[in-house]
Amino acid sequence: MSVETENFGKTKDGREIKLYTVTNSRNTVLKLTDMGAVWVSMLVRDKNGAYDDVVLGLESGEEYETRTFDAFGATVGRNANRIYGHRFALNGKEYELADNDSGKNLHSGPDMYYTRLWEGRCVSSAEGEGVEFSLFSPDGDQGMPGNLKVSVTYTLTEDDSVIIDYRALCDKDTVFNMTNHSYFNLAGHKSGVIDGHEVRINAEKFTFGTEGRVADDTLYGVEGTPLDFRQPKRLGDGMYSEEELIKSKGGYDHNFCLDNGGRFAFAASITEPESGRVMEISTDMPGLQMYTGNYISTRNKGKDGAVYHPYWGAAFETQYYPDAVNHPSFPSPVIRAGQEAASRTVYRFDVLKE
Repeated sequence: MSVETENFGKTKDGREIKLYTVTNSRNTVLKLTDMGAVWVSMLVRDKNGAYDDVVLGLESGEEYETRTFDAFGATVGRNANRIYGHRFALNGKEYELADNDSGKNLHSGPDMYYTRLWEGRCVSSAEGEGVEFSLFSPDGDQGMPGNLKVSVTYTLTEDDSVIIDYRALCDKDTVFNMTNHSYFNLAGHKSGVIDGHEVRINAEKFTFGTEGRVADDTLYGVEGTPLDFRQPKRLGDGMYSEEELIKSKGGYDHNFCLDNGGRFAFAASITEPESGRVMEISTDMPGLQMYTGNYISTRNKGKDGAVYHPYWGAAFETQYYPDAVNHPSFPSPVIRAGQEAASRTVYRFDVLKE
């Protein structure tokens, strides 16, 4: 295996942005940048042995710093997803966050982690080789409490898995709910809509908010709804549904409550029958947000001259449930002062067996 580093542009204040290329013995290629600890590319083979890039992305580090519409490949933190009312209470104190999503805080914006330059270093372990990205987030950053030291490590293995490890240590109790926001199109990042992708999700429940809320306290059953992915189902069979559950989101943009009991386990599989590519996701996170790129912007400068459109890629974001910090009945995203927190998600790429 090998890791190579090259220039990927400059930040607005003149600092160098790097692109890291990790290659295993099967010629599978993972590309990452220290701008936002972003996942830039993933070249994997199809059933005929041909390689293609299956991750939607931008053409330069400068684009990742400034073009934030869709969070391509993004490392999202301190809190992924939405917080209703852009506020929460912790240890008897209320914290006010920015309103950047119609009365809600989305992805801890507007000063997102994925528009900041992280410190990167190449790492090697028994599992493979990759890159560790580190960031210091000071007390009050994004409205959150505590001085937080956080790292995100991507490791490429010889079996074509990408392991993402998140670690954090804070001097105050705080929220730690990070995810990766890559959009995948297993037919290739420029191949168009993802209607034919078949998805299976290990979840019997989902969260949903009524009357403008991000989430109710209720966990709703998937049975009899367009969110029942317990058996493989084409995204196109439900993505354009006129049912209010889907129509209100413009497609799929829902949190699934994974049946993993808080342990690292299988979460989902995605298959693209024509290419034969398969991606399997495992995680120790309690939730999986599936977003089918309903509002992808054509203003982005995509890789290889691509102009991406809505429904050209889907994100599978492992995380705590949306607005979990405001719902005591949900698994808690709060980490305690002085206690190191860690989580792991693995995306494994394969092809259909004959």
